Amino acid sequence: MNKSTKRYDVIVIGAGPAGYVAAIRCAQLGLKTACIDNWEGKDKRHSLGGTFLNAGCIPALTLLESAKFYQAIIQNSDQHGITVPSTNLDIPKMIRHKDKILKKLSDHIADLFKSNQIECIYGTGYLHTEKIVEITPIHGSRKPDAIEADNIILATGSSPLDTAAARIDGETIVDSYAAMNFDSIPKRLGIIGAGVIGLEHASIWTRLGSKVTLFDAQDEFLGFVDTQIVDEALRLYSEQGLDIRFKARVTNANKKSTLVTVEYEDPDGQHQLRVDKLIVAVGRKPNSDNLASREADLLLDERGFVHVDEQCMTNLPGIYAVGDLVQGPMLAHKGSEEGILAAEVIAGKQRSLNHSVIPNVIYTEPEIAWVGQTEQHLRATGEPIKIGIPPFSTNARGLATGKSVGMVKIISHKHSDQILGVHIINSSASELIGEAVLAMEYSASTEDLARTVHAHPSLSKAIHEAAMAVDHRALHIPPPSATKT
Repeated sequence: MNKSTKRYDVIVIGAGPAGYVAAIRCAQLGLKTACIDNWEGKDKRHSLGGTFLNAGCIPALTLLESAKFYQAIIQNSDQHGITVPSTNLDIPKMIRHKDKILKKLSDHIADLFKSNQIECIYGTGYLHTEKIVEITPIHGSRKPDAIEADNIILATGSSPLDTAAARIDGETIVDSYAAMNFDSIPKRLGIIGAGVIGLEHASIWTRLGSKVTLFDAQDEFLGFVDTQIVDEALRLYSEQGLDIRFKARVTNANKKSTLVTVEYEDPDGQHQLRVDKLIVAVGRKPNSDNLASREADLLLDERGFVHVDEQCMTNLPGIYAVGDLVQGPMLAHKGSEEGILAAEVIAGKQRSLNHSVIPNVIYTEPEIAWVGQTEQHLRATGEPIKIGIPPFSTNARGLATGKSVGMVKIISHKHSDQILGVHIINSSASELIGEAVLAMEYSASTEDLARTVHAHPSLSKAIHEAAMAVDHRALHIPPPSATKT
């Protein structure tokens, strides 16, 4: 090692939600910390926050909020006694509003780094040996530098998968990042993949006026979600105008003039569809290519995920990996908690993370959120269960605020009453799921929730009602034996 190599207690590679949180926690624990990141914004400006902040959930949520606002004006204002004579949709201005939010959040992370005395290094980090990280400047203006630490946290995130059937050109065939920077509304929009990312983009553009078609090669829609919630979601998405084609495998996509001809096959044969834009949303892969030298001998699995133990340590002493680099759902909050765990382990604290109660959210409209097991999984394993399902259509706050679609579904053990899974579809599902996560973290029963006083009126009363419905005590829905007269 060169004598001039700068030394830290901890080096974090990546400043997404897993990396920047890990760096902050390390600094809070008194560790001299450096964080390396290579994300460039539109203006070639260094932007912290990783994919999550710059090209993922945050920009998607911001655009969806704008789209919902627009839809509310043109479709729902009249029922409130408000007449809007005309509307003018300015997409470039909407994109600038989104970019302003992203810059504010990124600048806040930079301020947090400064106030916590974290050295932020702009470049690409490469694990050269177990203790040395080589840094390559983004624009190659100078030779790589090397820094050293006893502990290194790998948090390089993930990137979109591509497909040979539809080569991304950045203009008409695009990835999820470019799809959040359209300068006009595609009259007809195609999306390859009806998973989380594809649905979130569909929710945005269909509200802004696009006719959206999603192609999904799978024969099962959102197979990881409770089937009752899926059925409700599919019904609502269809009512919104989304055209979701299952068992539809895209075989080719050709740009002709300003249109894209999508060729696909399904059980009925070969088909073609012309669209103005095509988004490729077929999944994501961990950014583990060129992460470490061969000499470092970092252990990866066959899909490129870094192998770690329960404390996020890799096969190399002092080297940790967190977030999308490791197995598990690619969720910002999961990555952040792993970053905190790694930091506290490095500082000598005892820490664990209960991966079985990590909430999942799909940020469509309505949102889908869940924690724990699905009904189909529990029945397949022979678990004795009981279920409570009140609809939001009977919730006073939901009706008053226009958030009356969807349901809460609580599943508990038939004998112990311990909560095994909670599933919500509603405009505020991501906010409501937190109570369920806390309840399951503390092994609560539905009786515990039923005896907890909830504000009324509130959307959270639906969780209270679901807990009571498990034992057929719901107050605002008819009993199961009731028949219509």
